[in-house]
Amino acid sequence: MSDAPGPAEPTAELPASVDEVYSFLGPSGTFTEAALAQVPEARGKKWRAVNNVGEALADVVAGRSVAAMIAIENSIDGGVSVAQDALATIPGLRIIGEYLVPVRFVLVGRPGTALADVRTVNAHPVAYAQCHQWLDRALPGHAHLPASSNVAAAASLFEGSTADAAIAPPGIVDRLDVEVLADEIGDNPNAVTRFVLVSTSRAVPPPTGADKTSLIAELPDDRPGGLLELLEQFSTRGINLSLIESRPIGDALGRYRFVIDADGHIGDERVADALLGLRRFSPSVIFLGSYPRADRERIQFDPRYRDEVFTEAREWLASLTEETGPAAPAQG
Repeated sequence: MSDAPGPAEPTAELPASVDEVYSFLGPSGTFTEAALAQVPEARGKKWRAVNNVGEALADVVAGRSVAAMIAIENSIDGGVSVAQDALATIPGLRIIGEYLVPVRFVLVGRPGTALADVRTVNAHPVAYAQCHQWLDRALPGHAHLPASSNVAAAASLFEGSTADAAIAPPGIVDRLDVEVLADEIGDNPNAVTRFVLVSTSRAVPPPTGADKTSLIAELPDDRPGGLLELLEQFSTRGINLSLIESRPIGDALGRYRFVIDADGHIGDERVADALLGLRRFSPSVIFLGSYPRADRERIQFDPRYRDEVFTEAREWLASLTEETGPAAPAQG
């Protein structure tokens, strides 16, 4: 696997725990484990491999883990819906950090397998989606057998799987006795997966100037202009959205919640003001956290939306009701 970006700085205070266990999608060798390896606080602590996102977050809620690393977005395939839905429906969770991992894939088989022998490929659905163009060219007519993780896909070849090959990370050859049938099978060599570290900690790290705020908001009803009104809460305050994806609420057709990543920190006046506006507009707003961006790129915004502009406006408003208000401007 390609080298991942350098480890992020500590992001937030984690809940106290005797064992300080961290959960991640296993088994060992997954991209999720590579993301967890970037967390300074997790080094030297116990890591617990789980089978899916739900189990990882259940560990956090139950106190079996202080935090869980989950994939939230891929540069090719977009948002990870199962993670987004879990964050929307499991109360009390906060994102305390994000980490980027470049993803590369190889096609592997049991010793003695030839590429021409492959009829069925075992692969995690996200990995399969990122390799399907190569597979369609090299193995037309192949069948896909879903796996819980990329490493599990390769391991299944020795556990009675009917698959002939599996999509896995390049490092799988150091863990299992597999043969590489094809290298660099990903459709985009620049693919990156974004992971987030999720905890129940309520502490929010201070603003760094290179931050991201994640939240989930529902539209009040299904009508023309509803989404525009939601977006205006950010645009009128000069806030860029790096992610906005819709997910069905599930109670009726036409009812959606929106997963949003906004540039900035809740401690920034423009972001705080946008959240207040959003709360007045939306029947349900879930604040998932403000945390340093993994790329450490400072947020650029129009000076009209700097903190001083908001504080001066509030001071001006307060002065209008004071007994001795500001002097009236001279006439003429």
